Amino acid sequence: MAKKPTQSDAKAKKKPAKKKAGASDAKRPTAKAARKKASPKSAKPVAKKPSAAKPKASAGRAKRSPDRVAVVAGLRTPFAKQWTAYKDVSALDLGRIVVRELLDRTELDAAEVEQLVYGQVVPSVSAPNIAREIVLGAGMPKNIEAYSVSRACATSYQSAVNVAQAIAAGVIDCGIAGGADSASDVPITVSDKLAKALIGASKARTAGARFNAFRSLRPKDLLPVPPAPTEPSTGLTMGQSAEKMAKENGISREAQDDFAHRSHTLAAKAWSEGKLDDEVMTVFIPSRYQDSISRDNLVREKSEREGYARLKPCFDRKHGTITAGTSSPLTDGASAMILMREDKARSLGYEPLGFIRSYAFAAVDPGWQMLQAPPYAAPVALKRAGLTLADMDLVDMHEAFAAQVLSNLQAIESDTFGREELGLPGKLGEVDRDKLNVLGGSISMGHPFAATGARQITQTLRELKRRGGQFALCTACAAGGMGVAMVLEVQ
Repeated sequence: MAKKPTQSDAKAKKKPAKKKAGASDAKRPTAKAARKKASPKSAKPVAKKPSAAKPKASAGRAKRSPDRVAVVAGLRTPFAKQWTAYKDVSALDLGRIVVRELLDRTELDAAEVEQLVYGQVVPSVSAPNIAREIVLGAGMPKNIEAYSVSRACATSYQSAVNVAQAIAAGVIDCGIAGGADSASDVPITVSDKLAKALIGASKARTAGARFNAFRSLRPKDLLPVPPAPTEPSTGLTMGQSAEKMAKENGISREAQDDFAHRSHTLAAKAWSEGKLDDEVMTVFIPSRYQDSISRDNLVREKSEREGYARLKPCFDRKHGTITAGTSSPLTDGASAMILMREDKARSLGYEPLGFIRSYAFAAVDPGWQMLQAPPYAAPVALKRAGLTLADMDLVDMHEAFAAQVLSNLQAIESDTFGREELGLPGKLGEVDRDKLNVLGGSISMGHPFAATGARQITQTLRELKRRGGQFALCTACAAGGMGVAMVLEVQ
């Protein structure tokens, strides 16, 4: 049987260009060479919500941990709009492709990887444990243990935290974290009545009994059932919940349009300046390797502010302010990161991208403001890091909706919210807009649910290094009223 072409094979056929350096390749010995030398491993207040636990104010700087968790490298596929470049590619394929490419670019012996934790939000019926299938499908040693996680839009934050915790506990020295999702490959189910009829027919012993199992069905019972887009607890879609936040927090249509235009403008600038080239791989589409994608295909290269004003509201058509232009689009894509204990990374000759200094998860009542948990997670993460918001050189906030980001910022910068909700003397702080989402975000780049967190972490660490900064705060909201905040450092 002819060997199936790999991503590397496809690239070689396309053009005999020399290999592009990955995030951790520049001017360092290879992992193999290093191992020969190293010894073996060992302002306006937001709407008030019901009472909740209140994080305390952060105190002075914490000492640097001697066993820091290093982000050695990160990589992602280009993000593609639903039903475009990856319309025939599964989340598993995307995850396998990016993990394999990450190992190849960093020249890391896969045997060094002791654990792989990977996420997926849109479930796969054929491969429910995507993490283990990636290990088996990416040419990695089959004895690497792996498991899958799901925390909605914060999923690859969760996978990163799980690997970081295993490293901090001394359970492993090296692991891979990430996530993948395909909005083009969603599970379509059948009605309950048809499902019961199919099960009954499978258990029947005679042709007559099999026929009788379907006798009570009506034509409507034969229709496919698409995934439910609403929250089970509220009956609202995420867009409707964001619309609710916009109304309650007084977020104007103009402010949302301004923010979305800014996101696309900054993302287009980042791509044109080559800032994303080394963290985004070229994907040669499986089954048709002559087709490839090298950039996110959602970014508006020539975003015009007037164009956003012409879009109609899509979640509340009569009184709403949120449009498709101010919302993150349904997206396909995957991301992955290599995490190691710092001394392990250096013994193998790697210069880390940076380090995970602290993190915190939070949750709010989704019936209140479902996407408002990040302002609760941020002060906890900052306190655990021994830092303040003023210490941050960059802030990167997941852009589910422009209204959500603006609501989160409003809460963070509100004295009333700080006192009544966070237990602080006043507001958590001010976010310098020149340090916020400086390369664009999910509105412009896209949002494959499980892949966004690792995209934010990798992108932020690389930009921190370019700017000569030290600390950054990343946040993300998530379905179910959840949120996450993570403090990163590069020195």
